[in-house]
Amino acid sequence: MAGQNRNKDFLIVSKDILPEAILKTSQAKELLVKGDVNTINEAVDRVQLSRSAFYKYKDGVFPFYEASREKIITFSLILENTAGVLSNVLNTIARFRGNVLTINQGIPLQGIANVTISVENMGMVDIPENLLSALGEIQGVRKIEVIGQN
Repeated sequence: MAGQNRNKDFLIVSKDILPEAILKTSQAKELLVKGDVNTINEAVDRVQLSRSAFYKYKDGVFPFYEASREKIITFSLILENTAGVLSNVLNTIARFRGNVLTINQGIPLQGIANVTISVENMGMVDIPENLLSALGEIQGVRKIEVIGQN
């Protein structure tokens, strides 16, 4: 593999569209990390996966929170043009100890505003998935999605 580009491209993919072998590989790795099993053999037996499939996918599949640890995550939000909504979003990020690097807010049109926020998550006290959930529960947040991570 001499000369092969070592930079990897990553995708955020919903796990419900992944092949079963990739899902089971992720489950087996989680069992190992949590200490529920002691060996790879135990893990693959528990999730009913062949060892060859595990070794094929193990280096290419990992949970979103693991992929995004110590990185910059960029969120796109659609917010209602109501006083305090953006403030609540920023306070929620602060509660998770996320470091806001950039905020870009468009002019509100028809009662909604597009906002893009980049957050460094190195010091966060929880996983990014939980931050996403918390942001989505804020009154006035109509939509949130991850549009990038470095």
